[in-house]
Amino acid sequence: MAVEISGEYAGNLKVNMTHGPSGTSLTTAAPVDNQGDGSSFSPTDLVAAALGSCMVTLIAIAAERDGIDCAGLGFSLEKHMSLAPRRVESVPIRIRMPAGLNGKQRTFLERAAMTCPVQRTLRPDFERPVIFDYGS
Repeated sequence: MAVEISGEYAGNLKVNMTHGPSGTSLTTAAPVDNQGDGSSFSPTDLVAAALGSCMVTLIAIAAERDGIDCAGLGFSLEKHMSLAPRRVESVPIRIRMPAGLNGKQRTFLERAAMTCPVQRTLRPDFERPVIFDYGS
């Protein structure tokens, strides 16, 4: 299934984009370290955010399908850039998992996260270590 996304340069190193099916808008801005003002997500920030949100979405799909409560599910990550060539080099991710999961549920949900299409699309040499955080 194809999804149309359109974009238009807005000046000041910003691009306004529209998601065709929903009409939702998003603006990117060049980061401070690349001549921009850093006032919004940069395009490379969106790559990192897509990875984290995709993994959490896949966990939620699997959990909800099996009647597992997703309260507390979320992620945090860091995007690291290389300078030559300028590209996203690594994105370590910490996924905050719901409380009270047994061993079988943990394994099931961790496997679901690793089926993320974004994760599968990225280059094999792209570093993306994942920590599944179950709290204390």
